[in-house]
Amino acid sequence: MKRSVCALVSGGLDSMVLLAELAKRYRPVIPVYIRQGLSWERDELRHLRDVTVLELPVGDLYRNHWSVTGRRVPGAKTRDETVYLPGRNLMLFSRAAVFCELHKIPVIAVGTLGHNPFPDATPKFFRDFARLSGVKVIAPFRRLTKAQVIRRGRHLPLDKSFSCIAPKRGRHCGRCNKCAERQRAFREAGVKDLTRYATTH
Repeated sequence: MKRSVCALVSGGLDSMVLLAELAKRYRPVIPVYIRQGLSWERDELRHLRDVTVLELPVGDLYRNHWSVTGRRVPGAKTRDETVYLPGRNLMLFSRAAVFCELHKIPVIAVGTLGHNPFPDATPKFFRDFARLSGVKVIAPFRRLTKAQVIRRGRHLPLDKSFSCIAPKRGRHCGRCNKCAERQRAFREAGVKDLTRYATTH
């Protein structure tokens, strides 16, 4: 069994499966959620239990960005690049690294997937951040698709996870970029999607 690890989590199914897999190899696993004031966070946090919540408001930076206002959220047919939040991983990792330093945690784990197109989600970015911060960053799913992650976690209550960026009455909207990604991944995985969507395409 390895030493402690800080798992940077969201409410999503990747995070759920990540925590389950980390628990097989690390003791303890400390889930950390960083609240930034984004429009979906209240609903996302309702799907999480026993996590450490750190505050890192970005309203002064993002201002009228869709992630803060909840308006004109990228829809189901948009490219993944449209949901990019500038500097997000740099901010999250920096906050988490300070937490790790204070609590003597040597590793940050993230659920980044293989198809992630963003510049702050590459192996080089992780290595460079680790070199600068002194905290190792691991991404166990970096070579996997979301469908492969779903297959790994099919024994878990994946329908209890939350990965919507335009929630409706606390539920997945069924129409945003992230809901479409989720629905597509369940189909590709051949696993029944038990998620309760407010609407469907």
